[in-house]
Amino acid sequence: MASHTQVEGAGVTLDNAKTMAEDHAKIGVKYCLQPWIVEEMRDSIATYQRMAANWNQIGKVMKESGIQFGYHNHNFEFATVEGKIPYFDVMLVELDKDLVTMELDMFWTTKAGHNPVDLFNKYPGRFQLFHLKDAYTNEAPFYDVIKTDIAPVGEGIINFREIIAAKEIAGMKYMIVEQDESRDNTIFEDIEKSIVNLTTKILV
Repeated sequence: MASHTQVEGAGVTLDNAKTMAEDHAKIGVKYCLQPWIVEEMRDSIATYQRMAANWNQIGKVMKESGIQFGYHNHNFEFATVEGKIPYFDVMLVELDKDLVTMELDMFWTTKAGHNPVDLFNKYPGRFQLFHLKDAYTNEAPFYDVIKTDIAPVGEGIINFREIIAAKEIAGMKYMIVEQDESRDNTIFEDIEKSIVNLTTKILV
């Protein structure tokens, strides 16, 4: 349904975008997501703006093949850079909503100090994909990619019932359970807990 691909700092070329779009279409993958920004590309608003312009072009190329391009966040996009917050002041402003959707990661958004539902209300229709993973603890907002606090969905402090209740405002089309780290080194058991909690406690 969705892939994560292409993270080089120089940006994705339009030729690469066309090839990726064609390959995604061949295997029936609907979404192609940029999941990362290398650290050296995060130090100025101008760099973020160049990436946004590049991604709009890529999104247009992919749209022609029926593929939706998008971006998966972490927490660093919410850190202040030159007096601005890139996620709000560049990405959600300069990315064309029809060409680049957002795959909102609930864990990272929460760790950056934001309630996902507030984002949905302020930027309706921008979040076609939800990445669902929980956090064991409330912490002060931070912007380094530290994964030790990832919990199965429904085992932590994030209000998924509230988040999913706002899915129509968000424009959500798909939810994805993600368990990229496991505190107790029981990753498959954690995935099972997420599915059980979703189906028996959260979505009911």
